[in-house]
Amino acid sequence: MSSRNADTPSAVVAGLTAGLVVLDGCSTGVADIVRLADGAARPVPGTEAMKRVEQSWDAARQIAATGRVYGRSTGVGANRNEDVPTEAAAEHGLRLLRSHAGAIGEELPARQVRAMLAVRANQLLAGGAGLRPTVVTALCEALETGAYPVVNEFGSVGTGDIAALAQVGLALVGEHPWRGPDGSRTSSVPSGPRSPGQGAPLAGQGVSSQGQGQGQSQSQSQSQGQSQGQSHGPSAQGLSPLGLGERVTSFGEEVSSVGQGLPPEPQPLDNNDALALISSNALTLGQSALALDELRGLIEATQVVAALSLLAVDGSHEAYAAPVHAARPHKGSAEVARRMRELIGAADRPTPPLGRIQDPYGFRCVPQIHGPAQDAADALEGVLVVEINAAAENPLISPEDMAAYHHGGFYQAQLALALDHFRLAVTQVARLSTSRLSTLNEPAYTRLRPFLADHEPASSGVMILEYAAAAALGDLRAFSAPASLGHAVLSRGVEEQASFASLAARQTLRACGAYRLVVGCELVSAVRALRQRDLRPDPELPVGRAMELAESVLGLDQTDRPLTDDVTAAAALLDRFTDIWRGSES
Repeated sequence: MSSRNADTPSAVVAGLTAGLVVLDGCSTGVADIVRLADGAARPVPGTEAMKRVEQSWDAARQIAATGRVYGRSTGVGANRNEDVPTEAAAEHGLRLLRSHAGAIGEELPARQVRAMLAVRANQLLAGGAGLRPTVVTALCEALETGAYPVVNEFGSVGTGDIAALAQVGLALVGEHPWRGPDGSRTSSVPSGPRSPGQGAPLAGQGVSSQGQGQGQSQSQSQSQGQSQGQSHGPSAQGLSPLGLGERVTSFGEEVSSVGQGLPPEPQPLDNNDALALISSNALTLGQSALALDELRGLIEATQVVAALSLLAVDGSHEAYAAPVHAARPHKGSAEVARRMRELIGAADRPTPPLGRIQDPYGFRCVPQIHGPAQDAADALEGVLVVEINAAAENPLISPEDMAAYHHGGFYQAQLALALDHFRLAVTQVARLSTSRLSTLNEPAYTRLRPFLADHEPASSGVMILEYAAAAALGDLRAFSAPASLGHAVLSRGVEEQASFASLAARQTLRACGAYRLVVGCELVSAVRALRQRDLRPDPELPVGRAMELAESVLGLDQTDRPLTDDVTAAAALLDRFTDIWRGSES
């Protein structure tokens, strides 16, 4: 989906020597989830948060033993009024996981699954789920070792990622496959007399009659990306803050699980754990966090590209003047204008340009279009921070009240609407990039040949990039269709509404690759125009450093030739442009 990937073994294992992220269930942010998904940090459950989990677990068992609690002593969905006999309660939890682990479609990339595990671990630490504390430890152990369960794409309509999380639950039990950091399949290997792949015993019971391998016939394909930066494998000792012990391999050898990609010990999940684990939108939230992180950076990088284009057409600085934005003080627009002045070295009150009175919208309306996109990113992040730290499980276990509150907190209307809003804003930014691309092809603005062609008669230059960018923009428009307009009536009419936040998250992830290509087309053309005009921005300015960076990557040949590799290289360069925008280029 996304064009940025950190799924390679080196990226994951490198994280084992990196910093820590303390998961406390109350202050974990989007950046923390991204770092854990990328293997750039190790998770540590907060001490107070683990106490909350233990209190919730103790309270949940007492509440379920003395009254009817949805999913623990009853069925789920339309079966909510069907009681589960006490003698069948433990097996009921495992049956619930098995029946709901029916996600379909392609396997998700490791990065997305790790984001889901990070979100779910942190939510559990908020202390409202009422499941056993060892599940939190197991999720953190998987994030540390690089192991991740096989999870398929489709199964949620925005009212809980129950199918994906049921697959995680079965993997924790030992009945569903895991992959290691290199993408190879592995299995959860219990220490003791049970055979490899056999599930952990139910609480208070013997070994489950179901053996290894549910899901073993699923597709072996796995998206593997390119590591960002060089990594070095860590020592296998002294890295775990979780107190992880030695593991027993299928050959009886004792090895450290740290950095080896081994899954955690099988967990004895029962009726008090199953629904508590899967009552969450952790996959949707993890995917949303990854998409927001990438697209926010790309929006910032686009402004650096726009600054290069502005210089290439002798654009006016008036559109970014401080008085203009003080008179209409939208936060995002004012910040974009301020940053543009900083990028190009413009004065707060610039003098009018010679020649044309004002520029096309692609230059004149950058603050008015980029600003709302930044505002939408901020709004989305606000929703995500609430949800990543929310005890949104149904029912909510309240140790203080010794009560289980049944509710609809799993319904993700806020997230679906914020994602839809963000994609629409992002698409407007990309559309403005195609406007500047068209302007760069016009001799009236560049004083160069049409399409920035070379001296040969009737040369086409970068003509095709307008078509390519428009095609990629077409995908972006399709991805921007509001997912929240979707509707579903499920489980015999009991669940008669759906937010489709899950679809919104997938569409936002898919938008990343198309967006990169649109802006990559503009960057290739802007650098070509500046070169043909022999314009070199001041290297002390951020836009000057961007030009130097682009020239180090993009070739000098301006004859008619395929530009595919140029655009690919320019699209990959945008992450470095994000650093320039943020003032942290290296």
